[in-house]
Amino acid sequence: MERRGSLAIGYVEGAVHAGLLARMLRQFRRERPDFHLRLTNQRSAAQLEGLRRHTLDLGLVYSPPDAEDPDIASMLILREPLVLAMPEADVLADVAEIGPANLDGRAWITVARQPDDTIRAQFLAACARSGFVPDVAYETADPLTSLGLVSAGLGLATVQASLRNTAPSGILFRDLPWFDRTVSVHLAWRRRDRRAVIAGLREAVGE
Repeated sequence: MERRGSLAIGYVEGAVHAGLLARMLRQFRRERPDFHLRLTNQRSAAQLEGLRRHTLDLGLVYSPPDAEDPDIASMLILREPLVLAMPEADVLADVAEIGPANLDGRAWITVARQPDDTIRAQFLAACARSGFVPDVAYETADPLTSLGLVSAGLGLATVQASLRNTAPSGILFRDLPWFDRTVSVHLAWRRRDRRAVIAGLREAVGE
């Protein structure tokens, strides 16, 4: 099939874990089978820069641009809670309602973002607000690696709720309704990009 156009789409891993990217692409492919799509896993800041430089056409980002940004617009398409992941044999496995006191001083596995490491800082601040101090024993580059360490019995972690479906064996998940951290994913695009194909993708994501 001859391709009539192409689009470059950036995404963060949370959009993949939640199934957002796959759903968007399935619908888009049904409606626009003649387009070539180039997908790039990038940090939020890199995607926004790519939109400004016209090397990306759409971005799925954690951190949206400012609402007053003259060049880039965005909309929230996902917000889901973080859940506690623990080894099946953990001492908390039989605790019905886990509170901050149960987590204080326990060994934790966190996701670090280099070089500015914003995820770890936000996690520690949320823990302090909730009333416990984690002992961060391991830092990983992505939540799936963190879950691998949890499965091996090396500590606790918080991950976005949709990762329950793809986690390795040997892990129990518990809701933490009192923990105020969530995973949010936003769709970002250039305000001046009036192409129908961009509007179609935005509509697909919004649905």
